[in-house]
Amino acid sequence: MIIPVILSGGSGTRLWPMSRALYPKQLLPLAGEMTMLQETVVRTGAIPEAGPVFCVCNEEHRFMVAEQLRQVTDSVGGIILEPVGRNTAPAVAVAALRALGEFPDAMLLVMPADHVIRDIDAFSEAVSLGRSAADKGELVTFGIVPDEPETGYGYIRAAEGGSDGGILPVEEFVEKPDRETAERYVGSGRYFWNSGMFLFSASRYLEELGGHAPAILDACTVAVEKASVDLDFLRLDKEAFAACPSDSIDYAVMEKTDRAAVVPLDAGWNDVGAWSALWGVEDRDASGNVIKGDVLVHDVENSFIHASSRLVAAVGIDDHVVVETPDAVLVASKERVQDVKAIVERLKREDRREAFSHRRVSRPWGSYETVDCSERFQVKRIIVNPGAALSLQKHFHRAEHWVVVKGTAEITVGEREIVLSEDQSTYIPLGTLHRLANPGKIPLELIEVQTGSYLGEDDIVRYDDKYGRG
Repeated sequence: MIIPVILSGGSGTRLWPMSRALYPKQLLPLAGEMTMLQETVVRTGAIPEAGPVFCVCNEEHRFMVAEQLRQVTDSVGGIILEPVGRNTAPAVAVAALRALGEFPDAMLLVMPADHVIRDIDAFSEAVSLGRSAADKGELVTFGIVPDEPETGYGYIRAAEGGSDGGILPVEEFVEKPDRETAERYVGSGRYFWNSGMFLFSASRYLEELGGHAPAILDACTVAVEKASVDLDFLRLDKEAFAACPSDSIDYAVMEKTDRAAVVPLDAGWNDVGAWSALWGVEDRDASGNVIKGDVLVHDVENSFIHASSRLVAAVGIDDHVVVETPDAVLVASKERVQDVKAIVERLKREDRREAFSHRRVSRPWGSYETVDCSERFQVKRIIVNPGAALSLQKHFHRAEHWVVVKGTAEITVGEREIVLSEDQSTYIPLGTLHRLANPGKIPLELIEVQTGSYLGEDDIVRYDDKYGRG
């Protein structure tokens, strides 16, 4: 059985302002109707003998990941929560340990959650081809057949002397080259882009990891042994996993093993690592532009323009990226979009919210959006999903006034329980225990007006929460 292992721990900083730390690119519908995570899950349906999906993700994203998986599959083997990021080698190790607990002969197909693959049949055929080598104990990676001398990817050099039915021995993994070197690589026909996708038996991977990076295997083993089950999630032991060395599969295993093999893959692959990459995979108009949202252009060529919440007009630009969100606008030369991460780093240094979250923030019960904010008041639009409820909580520094604008609200205020419908309101005094729930079948929408000396999200004391938050 092939167990798909989807790695969903990235932050996608180069796709800011759409991608943010608390809502990264793999959870966004950037290259289709579904999110990139969902596209990856659906892709596994074309693989013969595919078993339940295992997903390794940041614990901050757990509810969004769980909901997105629920929407596209009923075959989830587990959602493993990383308390801290430790790169791909440990992430795959914990998935391998977990999978072996249920499937002793598990074969792992490791896939990042943020890739685009247009030709699903070609991908499935490559996996089937790689399976024959993985069954023999090989550690298989998938090398993308390059169509240009790309300097943004690492490369895999295949050994000379032919292949075993299309499977090539790996001679070397090489770092991102300069332009001249990349041109030489592509011209040789022996180099492939390193996709970061792998196929190997779980036990074989752990054996190699123990031989080449025993500290990683030891730490991951303890983290899984001491893990706890929280709702639908497996929480790795924080202390053990934090002590694990941080390393990629390439450095920890693939560059050191003598059993690495590569399957060439030509399937319309793209890792969507920057806005220029997204421009490359989307349909373009006669002027070479990718236009999304309410956009007007005049004399614009070869550009990517995305409007999320308002009209964006562009005149006389070429090879540019313009991305508008409700709280931020990015304008960049298409050749310089890799440098967007420098903006994100500055936002983080200045502790600005725009680095971490959007104006609309997802929660397991729904979402909230800040409409207005000043020193002693804040106005939010809150949406609660049918059947969902916020935690039983109170605040020490703010009072709240709720006005229902759509649906039905079931509200606990101190010892009272009340039901409000559209155009009705209630007041939550400072320090009063309260809860908001939606007993109806349609989303509940309300306007919340907060007043007080401190309006931060950390002014919450939870007494009961159906989602296990402290």
